[in-house]
This record gives sequence, C-alpha cells and structure tokens, in this order.
Amino acid sequence: MYYAEPVAKLIGELSKLPGVGPKTAERLAFHLIAQSKEDVAKLTQALKDVKEKIHYCSVCFNITEQDPCRFCQDPSRDSSVICVVEQPKDIIAMEKTREYRGRYHVLLGSISPMDGVGPDDIRLRELLGRLEDDKVKEVIVATSPTIEGEATAMYVARLVKPLGVRVTRIAHGLPVGGSLEYVDEITLAKALEGRREL
Repeated sequence: MYYAEPVAKLIGELSKLPGVGPKTAERLAFHLIAQSKEDVAKLTQALKDVKEKIHYCSVCFNITEQDPCRFCQDPSRDSSVICVVEQPKDIIAMEKTREYRGRYHVLLGSISPMDGVGPDDIRLRELLGRLEDDKVKEVIVATSPTIEGEATAMYVARLVKPLGVRVTRIAHGLPVGGSLEYVDEITLAKALEGRREL
C-alpha cells in the first residue's frame, strides 16, 4: 500500500527468509534498490546457481555440487565412524573443530511430532542402509540439545544399537569462558552427566 508493487513484492519475498522480519526486509530491499544493476545481477546469478547446481549427496545427504560429496570421496577419512547430524550446516560446525576425521550422515531434520515430522520423514532408513556392510564400528549422534534433537538421538540409538554398532552422543554442557552463575539448570545437568576424568 505504501510502495510500488515491485518493491512491495521484493519486501514480501525477503521477509520469508529466516530471521528476517518486515523492518529488516524493508532495509534489505532498499539496499538492493541502491545497488548497481551489475551487483544485483551477481546476486541473482548466485541464487540461480545454488538452485541449479547444488543437490544432496546420494550417500550422506550433505549439500554438494558433485556426487558423492567431498567428504564421502575422501579416502583419508575414517569410514568406520559416522557422525549423524540434523542439517548440512552442522557438518561445517564439526569440520571447524578440526578434530573429527570420519564420515557424515545428514538426517535433513529431526523428529518433531508437534510439527508433523516423524521417523519416516528424515533420512533414518538411509543411515541403516549404510550400516549393513559391517564396516561402521561407531555412530556419533551430534543432534542439537533441543527436545527434538534429544528425541532424534534416542531414536537413532534405539535403531542402531541392536546392529552391534557402538552409539555415542556428543557431550553437552558449559561453553568455554562461561560463568557457572549464568548457566541454566539443564545445561549444568548435561555438563555433570558428560564429565570426564582429568
């Protein structure tokens, strides 16, 4: 009602992005309007490229331009360990630690009955298929410490343990540099559970 139709349409589309409310969408729209046609064309091309060239790896369901993805193709990675994560972006977080050298499996979601997401809606069947050849010795469950993430972790453990594969869960607890007085009870309880010997 206040803007020309193309501007209103752009604001509407931008506000569909996660974490972008109406005010931020408005700021982004006016920023784009102020940009040169060349800069906007680059952004447009980048968006097209992502939709046309990026797909899910047929093995682990990470996002990739080549299939299988670079983690599945890398012979130096330990194929006896699979780290199960909820989303492709979680792989980046794991890789930034420079500690993990195994393979990955992306569930593309977590079990959330409130949102209508059940076990059949995420990539659990494919995970079980990867465990059939007896090469995998450990599955590390690295789902988020949310109700949905915990439910998913317990469900994965229930499916995998009967196959004779070790199932571990990443520890949850206090952030480095944090102060005990500001930590909530659940985080502190998880830190106590995940304690290790010095």
